[in-house]
Amino acid sequence: MQQRQEIKRYILQNFLFADDDSSLGDQDALIAGGIIDSTGIIELIDFLEERFHIAVTPEEMVPANFHTVESVDGFVSRKLAS
Repeated sequence: MQQRQEIKRYILQNFLFADDDSSLGDQDALIAGGIIDSTGIIELIDFLEERFHIAVTPEEMVPANFHTVESVDGFVSRKLAS
């Protein structure tokens, strides 16, 4: 759960400029909802790679992995498990 909270906090602070966790649900659409654009995805990937010591390949840069906080968290968990 701490991992998901860190991801959510990063998105809240850097894209919504908010500190209130209720401003963003774990299943809110990040891209389709206009919270993160294509440049933001790159920023989010940079954060994930640095914070969680993972490498995101071009093949993994698909909307399904970055659709919601929940899907980003799942993606990071899968990367850490491999």
